[in-house]
Formats: sequence, C-alpha cells, structure tokens
Amino acid sequence: MRKSTIGHLMLVLAAFIWGTAFVAQRVGMDSIGPITFNATRMILAALAVGGVALVLRRRRPALTVREKRDTWLGGISCGLFLSAASIFQQTGLVETDAGKAGFITAMYLLLVPVIQYLLFRRRQPVRVWIAVGLGLAGMYLLCVRGDRLALTRGDALIFACAVMYSGHILCCGYFARGGWPIGISAIQFAVAALVSLGAAFLLEQPAWTQVTAASVPILYCGLISGGIGFTLQVIAQRYSDPTVASLLMSLESVFAVLAGAILLGERMSGRELLGCAVMLCAILLVQFRKDE
Repeated sequence: MRKSTIGHLMLVLAAFIWGTAFVAQRVGMDSIGPITFNATRMILAALAVGGVALVLRRRRPALTVREKRDTWLGGISCGLFLSAASIFQQTGLVETDAGKAGFITAMYLLLVPVIQYLLFRRRQPVRVWIAVGLGLAGMYLLCVRGDRLALTRGDALIFACAVMYSGHILCCGYFARGGWPIGISAIQFAVAALVSLGAAFLLEQPAWTQVTAASVPILYCGLISGGIGFTLQVIAQRYSDPTVASLLMSLESVFAVLAGAILLGERMSGRELLGCAVMLCAILLVQFRKDE
C-alpha cells in the first residue's frame, strides 16, 4: 500500500475521532469553563505525546540540522494556531450545537485554497471560487437565525476557529515534510497547553473540582482527539497535499452531525439541513480535478 494511501486513511480516522469529540466537548461544558477545559486537554495531550516522543527519540537516528529547525519551528507555529483554533472552538460550542459546529469548522476546506492563493499566489481554478461562494451561502443558511442578518456569537467563534485551523493545516503540510512529525506534535501540544493555561487563569477561575467533574470528556479529548487525532494529522500530512488533506479531515463535520444526533439527540431545522447540503456540495466541488 502506498504511503499516500496510508496517509489518507489516517486522516479519515482522525476526522472520525474529531467528529465524535464534539459530543465530549459539549458535555464537558456542563461543569467546567471552555478555556479551562481546553487547557487541561492540551496538558494531557502534551504529556502523552511528549512521553511517546522521548521514547521514540532514543531509538531513531539523530536529527539533521534541517530536521531540528523544521521540528521546532513547525511545533511552535502549529501550536500557536492550534491553541487559538481550539479556544475559539471550545468557547463557541457553549452557544451552538455539536453538529452545526462541525460543519462550520469544516469551512477550513474552502479557506485553505483561498489562503494559498492570497499568500503564496497558487492559482486556483474557477470551481474553487464557485465552491467558496456556495460555502458562504451554506453558512448563511446554517447560521443565520430568524430574520437577523448576522451570525450568532457561537457561530462566529466557530468560524474564527475554522480560519485558525486553516493556518494549522498549512503549517503542518509545510513543516511535516522536513521535520520529525512526532516531535512537531509533541511541541505543538506543549505550546498550546501553555497558551491555553495562561488564557484560562486570565479569563476564568480554574478549579480542580471542575477538572474532576469533567474528567471523562477531558480524557477523551486530551488523549484520543488531541494526542491521537492531531498526531495522525501531522504524520499523514507528510504524504498529503494540504487541499486533499483538508477534504478528508472535513469529514469530521459529517461524523459530528451523526454523533450529535445519536448521542445528544440534536436536531436541525430544514433551513439548517439545507445549509449543510449546500456546504457539502461546496466541499465536494472544490476537490473535483482534471488530471493534468
């Protein structure tokens, strides 16, 4: 089996883990502040992945100068984007459904090619810009309630999360090719843990009783969604194009809707379901390519 195929399967598995994690993130908000929740899950992920990295580091050849540079720069850059994205997402989940949050988060699929064009002048075909328009229309149907022509606060925070995840995907795609993926993942969690912990003490009042009350969601989001899911992403993006990777990871939106309906009993209105369908069309359209 080709490495690219293995990488794609790893990304689909990561998407499943993240999609189901939206349920754990919603449930965790019953007893703990969103930023405190995020800080504890990042600390747990940093300890778990950091421990694995230390063990594996002793068994592999010494890193070259370039590998060290890309590992540290990649870990710090990815960590900053990851911390911002996860804080926006966790805070937004307080005010929106898990399924809807999954679809809005998946907007990174449309944002990645747009950012690649704006920053790196990578030209995109017309279908990409059509998909962007469809994505915006889908977001309107999905997020705007009643007659108000404005996003709810929770929806806006989740969209900001999608922007940050776009940066995270591009950073992973760039640095994972030259750095050590496990090292990048460990460093990114350490950075995200420090940033999230500082924000938690600044904006909330963390307490150990809150952590113990939300221990099960924290364990799932820290070890499974964080430690395993994001490490799979970094490893897989060593062999995947960022745009293709974003498509596969956007499947988390489908898994989020299914998990929200099955585990939380969430239901969407007809307008919101139409918005999901339009966004799904945009997601598919942006990936249709003619062989060159």
